[in-house]
Amino acid sequence: MGSNITITSKGQLTIPKDLREQLNVRPGDKCYAWVRNGELVIIPRNKSVRDLAGILGEPPAGPLSPEEDIDDVIMDAAVERFERANTRSRHG
Repeated sequence: MGSNITITSKGQLTIPKDLREQLNVRPGDKCYAWVRNGELVIIPRNKSVRDLAGILGEPPAGPLSPEEDIDDVIMDAAVERFERANTRSRHG
């Protein structure tokens, strides 16, 4: 069930208590937010990456095998993306 939220003049919003309880967030917790198809998506950062597995669908390279360390995989992907962006900005 949704809730109505008002944006303040400073661009802030308050997450209603029932939603905070569902998300298990507390004052000072960090969240990650982005816009997807015109909707605001907010993910609490109080969950491990493993807890969020599958939220964006099947990974392009397939699921991780048990021996792969997810932190290493994420770091490798971030470095690769950074290098691609740098290459494009130098050549474009």
